[in-house]
Amino acid sequence: MAGIQDFQEFVDDFNGAVASFPTSADPATAWIVDDVSSAGAPTYTKGTSEAVLTMAADVEAEVLALHFNDSLDFDADSIIRMEFRAKTVATLDTTTTIVMGMGSARSDTTDNVTGNAWFKLVGSNAIVAESDDGTTDNDDKATGVSLVATYRKFVIDFSDKRDIKFYVDGTRVATATTFTLSGYTAGLQPIFQIQKSSDSNTDSLTVDYVKIVSRR
Repeated sequence: MAGIQDFQEFVDDFNGAVASFPTSADPATAWIVDDVSSAGAPTYTKGTSEAVLTMAADVEAEVLALHFNDSLDFDADSIIRMEFRAKTVATLDTTTTIVMGMGSARSDTTDNVTGNAWFKLVGSNAIVAESDDGTTDNDDKATGVSLVATYRKFVIDFSDKRDIKFYVDGTRVATATTFTLSGYTAGLQPIFQIQKSSDSNTDSLTVDYVKIVSRR
């Protein structure tokens, strides 16, 4: 019978009292937040079943990235599925970018992440899908779906890395594109990143839960 000896499953519902995520390695959690800000004091909290990343009102460029501290624990050849629920604000500022999914070593410039498969919002609430394996780069493929201040369920199906599939609320999206990680054979990590160029907006990203299933 298949079980933990065959599969690893990571699940985080962000339970507990509200507290800030650590900004450096902490043995109590796999997550850290990279906080790239100067004058501002953005917030990044977990607890009461949510993770919330909120940018500060200061006029400056900021990046908030929730990830595994570049510990690439999930082999691209073994991942089966990533699932999460997320929401943002009703109207994203034109200077805001959000990515949500799996990637290799994180970068402030999301297009510089060598291996990735994720959902993205760029300057609007419209969701696009992307993948990059270092050879084949599929950028900004329209899904026809928007993310606003109401939770949506997202699924990325990695069961065939030559044909990665994206789903929003149970419906497959961006079906005209074949997303692939065929050229990438290393590890990946979950990444949830919100950022803005110099601007005063306080856009936020809220994640309800994260689940990743992988073969051992």
